[in-house]
Amino acid sequence: MVTIAVRLGLYLDLMLLFGLPMFGLYTLRGTERESGSVLRFRSVLASIALAGIGLSILGMMVLAASMGGVSVDQVDRATINMVISGTSIGTIWQVRVAALLLVLYFSIVGWRRPAFALGSLSVTAAIALATLAWTGHGAADEGLLGWVHLGADITHLLAAGIWVGALAALCLLIFRPADRMAVDHIHLSHRALDGFARIGSIVVGLLILSGVVNSWILVGPSRLGSLFTSLYGALLTAKLLLFGAMLILAAANRFFLTPALAMAVESGDAPAAIRSLRRSLIVESGCALAILTLVAWLGLLAPPASGV
Repeated sequence: MVTIAVRLGLYLDLMLLFGLPMFGLYTLRGTERESGSVLRFRSVLASIALAGIGLSILGMMVLAASMGGVSVDQVDRATINMVISGTSIGTIWQVRVAALLLVLYFSIVGWRRPAFALGSLSVTAAIALATLAWTGHGAADEGLLGWVHLGADITHLLAAGIWVGALAALCLLIFRPADRMAVDHIHLSHRALDGFARIGSIVVGLLILSGVVNSWILVGPSRLGSLFTSLYGALLTAKLLLFGAMLILAAANRFFLTPALAMAVESGDAPAAIRSLRRSLIVESGCALAILTLVAWLGLLAPPASGV
């Protein structure tokens, strides 16, 4: 359970760290991108980066304890150093921590040019997020198949990060006290919703394509029947059902709730439209968190294609 919790924390942390600055790039404009804007980029991203470093250290301790056959509180420094310096996953861990330190740096300085700061944050956070592909099944294959699998995993992670980051940003915009929901802020929220709706189609396409590639490698058409007879299959099926629910909610936001917000602003009945959006975002965010929990669990199980 500790390993699953740490993996879940890393998935959520690094996806937010990548998705939030990306949201600032494709949605916000001018002063809206500054560190002291409504999304408070400097403090939020610095806090998430620090949490990511802490979770990475804890994750390394859990891994070293597992390799040494001891509990986390009994793992010694020599074992940790051996894993960090003598294994490929240790090298990837070093890359992640270095990327997170750069994220921390860019989240604090460089805001005289917000676009540059957000771009730098997005690139370094993308590197940190991509390292998670080496902690799952994507690093198990060799040769051309291994590179295809790893590439699909990284694409899946980055696309999911954009979606998770957008959900967090939209919640920060929509879940505000009534006295802070001025007309200008509501217009900004509507533009943000509309902006993500456009980029969301690309994100969904990448998620489906990379998911199909991963499923073909990990399960394969000849083993589809095993999805209904194994824990791995049950968890994967639950993940797909939750993803389908997120697609339905995202479609409802794009084609019904977001246009309704625009019309409500014109008619002076924005609070009702905002309440509907809040309910939808709560459910969609809950589905996303459940999916990440399942992904953290699935990465520890043997897929049907492994024959285990």
